Amino acid sequence: MYIVSQLLEYGAPIFLVTSPLTSYTDQILSIHRSRSSAGFSLDIPLIMLIASILKVFYWFGDYYSVALLAQAVIMIGVQLVLLKVALDNRPAPGQKSGVEHIPFSDANGDRGFARPYDFWQWKNAKPYWMFLAYFTGALAFIHICLPPISNSTFYIELLGYVGLAVEAILPLPQVIANHRSRSCKGFRLSVAAAWILGDVMKLSYFFTSEDGIPWAFRLCAMFQCVCDAYLCVQFWMYNQGSFRPGSVQERLEKEIPLEEKDIRMT
Repeated sequence: MYIVSQLLEYGAPIFLVTSPLTSYTDQILSIHRSRSSAGFSLDIPLIMLIASILKVFYWFGDYYSVALLAQAVIMIGVQLVLLKVALDNRPAPGQKSGVEHIPFSDANGDRGFARPYDFWQWKNAKPYWMFLAYFTGALAFIHICLPPISNSTFYIELLGYVGLAVEAILPLPQVIANHRSRSCKGFRLSVAAAWILGDVMKLSYFFTSEDGIPWAFRLCAMFQCVCDAYLCVQFWMYNQGSFRPGSVQERLEKEIPLEEKDIRMT
């Protein structure tokens, strides 16, 4: 037990800090090499960027583990690169493999909903970067110029719980995309495996660390672990041959007119 505790005490922080690189480098390279981000949900970088930015500002009020802060900062850099690569290699409008690219895009109630102002489904890349800049700028303005708010316990706890809750739903967009296409094509198994390994390390570290990890981290990590486990189940299900991605794709193409699809897949 002593060896295990020492590994968790010294090894887990190193793993957490480097996990953004080990988790997403393969996905970035895969998209870059194939020149297509079809099958990869753009909601993943959105979720991780929002969560990581919130966790950085949360640290200034709670001063939790420095390893978790470093992880959040590195994650921001990695996700910015991933978003850039994914946007540069989006499927062309009307391309057959593009329907699964944005899992929450359909307007019909049985398959999803239409996002207000086409949020995170813009045709141009500039609105994505503008949104992230405004979001970060707003938090910085509150932190610097409105100390009565930024120093309040309620605001600090709100940042932490919202940021961690957002991160906890990370696998859901990819789970939905896989379910609709009945395929995991475009999403790397290495990413899912890294998520599971990260969950195990995080939970072990959160419940054994003496650094005073807030319960918000523990609860959200447990929920995310369940979602990641189901994502691995999808890899097993859709590789058994009992699902036919083409049949689902053909059904979606029949139900959604080409002109309407072209608009939604940008």
